[in-house]
Amino acid sequence: MSSETTRRIVVTGATGNVGTSVVRLLSEDPEVGSVLGLARRIPDWSPPKTDWAVVDLASEQADLTSIFRGADAVIHLAWAFQPTHDPAVTWRTNVLGSIQVFDAVAAANVPVLVHASSVGAYSPGPKDDAVDESWPTHGWPDAAYCREKAYLERALDTFDRTHPEVRVVRMRPAFLFKRESASEQRRIFGGRFLPGPLARPELLPFLPDIPGLRVQALHTDDAAKAYQLAVQSDVRGAFNLAADPPVDAALLGEMFGARPVRLPRTAARSAIAAAWGLHLLPASPHLFDAVLRLPLMDCTRARTELGWRPERSAPEVLEEFLQGLQRGEGAPTEPLRGRKVG
Repeated sequence: MSSETTRRIVVTGATGNVGTSVVRLLSEDPEVGSVLGLARRIPDWSPPKTDWAVVDLASEQADLTSIFRGADAVIHLAWAFQPTHDPAVTWRTNVLGSIQVFDAVAAANVPVLVHASSVGAYSPGPKDDAVDESWPTHGWPDAAYCREKAYLERALDTFDRTHPEVRVVRMRPAFLFKRESASEQRRIFGGRFLPGPLARPELLPFLPDIPGLRVQALHTDDAAKAYQLAVQSDVRGAFNLAADPPVDAALLGEMFGARPVRLPRTAARSAIAAAWGLHLLPASPHLFDAVLRLPLMDCTRARTELGWRPERSAPEVLEEFLQGLQRGEGAPTEPLRGRKVG
């Protein structure tokens, strides 16, 4: 293992929403000697102390063991959200690719694995109370995203038992946003041709108030800080990550000066299902079903054991993200490229 002042960290999915924030923080960390970012395409971005390697986790040809050898930690962030109409493709990258990462961590004798789980791994739970990390992680089975996150929780349960020498940390963040991810997330969830400039509060005569649509948000940079702290500390296990307050129609109505109007779940789901079925909307109705059932998370453990607190509130996160949508903002990586539509 490297000395504490020259840690070598490998980051998968290093050019995405979370990866760019994690790589930037690590590159500025005096305790980190080098960062190796893995991605399918090399970006036009060169942070200090950072090298890049082309790796596609959907391929069985990737020699991850050689890449990981000598690393002090692997932060596994790589994830594919699309195509939502072909879950076998995302399963190959997200589940089979992640299992390759876990196996290579063990084979290369890497002492620390920090894995990006999600609030989406949780079983349905309360919207008026917060659950801690002991809440069941069986996901919502109809949604591919939740199904894959939950499956990897079981895979890590087995990994923990068979490789106790590896310190495994599981991050379970809320919905993650930052200005630079706006264009990417518009493409992933709203579609390539959804005009970002339409994301203006003054254009909304009312806000749909859908029963169960109460979630948590977090700035991606705040989530990245938790990953950095996990590498620096000796913690194990799962950590919930979210900012206050929870986001619902009442909060959005106050932020945007719009009137919440009750909309039945069935009406909203029917509209989403129709658009998804016509390939007009990438986000599936199954994911919508899951979001309505996700529990609110208690982040006490992250505060007490990691010393982590988000710097931005949920309204601040959403305001920044909306500004990014309106301006078509992005970053110099392929997943985050900016693009203004409309």
